[in-house]
Amino acid sequence: MTWGASSGAGRPDPTRRFHDDLVGLDPDDPEARAFAEHLDRMERVRPMFTVEGELSGVRDFAESANRAGGLQRWAAWLLVVLVLLGTGYVIYGVLEFVVGSWLV
Repeated sequence: MTWGASSGAGRPDPTRRFHDDLVGLDPDDPEARAFAEHLDRMERVRPMFTVEGELSGVRDFAESANRAGGLQRWAAWLLVVLVLLGTGYVIYGVLEFVVGSWLV
């Protein structure tokens, strides 16, 4: 968030965007508000290579998947299911190795 003042909890003031970058657009227009939110997401600076940075990336993915519709939503759903299946497979392999090494 490199622009404007914040309005609590580290979020930018939504009306400030219309005074700085979107001069002349109606702040009450839903399409202009959606574009301002898009600009906020694009300019968001998050910590990289940290747990917080990775979790915010997951949150961004979930919010994008919720906004998407049709084939994009199903593709996001499939990606999540494949990641969970892969994670379950790895966890099963680790548990099998640990339990197997205890029994030997």
